[in-house]
Amino acid sequence: MEEYKILNLYACLGGNRYKWNEVYDNIEVTAVELDSELAKLYQERFPNDKVIIADAHQYLLDHYKGFDFIWTSPPCPTHSRLVTSNKNKIKMKYPDMKLYQEIIFLDNFFEGKYVVENVIPYYTPLIPAKKRGRHLYWTNFNLPNDLKERKTIGISTAKDEVNKLCKFHDYDFRKYKGKQPLNKIARNLVDYEAGKTILQTALNIKKQNELKQLELL
Repeated sequence: MEEYKILNLYACLGGNRYKWNEVYDNIEVTAVELDSELAKLYQERFPNDKVIIADAHQYLLDHYKGFDFIWTSPPCPTHSRLVTSNKNKIKMKYPDMKLYQEIIFLDNFFEGKYVVENVIPYYTPLIPAKKRGRHLYWTNFNLPNDLKERKTIGISTAKDEVNKLCKFHDYDFRKYKGKQPLNKIARNLVDYEAGKTILQTALNIKKQNELKQLELL
């Protein structure tokens, strides 16, 4: 079975990655995460993945040629609709343009399949995207309308929010002892069923292209 090389950027705790082995057995995943505590926990969760503590934005630029599939989830806080609802409570920042830099770069230079995931922003997206559930996806392949994403518990200030998110994502976020808020980390995870459906779609397209090439020979 051919090995399929995947780059998982801004990997966090691998919400998107959790069910990938159910799609394809022979995957080689390289995960990049800047937070060393998150990287350690990711490695514990996925011991067969190669985990690198680094700036994912720069890593993409330096290593994109070595992969068949790239998933990237650039930081979303400066794009989120929470910016407008909290504008009188927070220090305002410019939207982080790394998001659009990566979309443009991948669309023009990457030869494999890619997914750029982010929140629905408070502004009209500068590059059209595919809206699925609470997320936007920029891809170079068609996404199904139904990603089989499960119904989330919603953002809440309830004391048991982290407990509910632990159950939802099948992971105990209380293992994390770093500096980021637990509920922020838990909310940022992509639903694993959506991650599974997206990889499955990308792989099916790859297989169809290979069959077409064989027919031409």
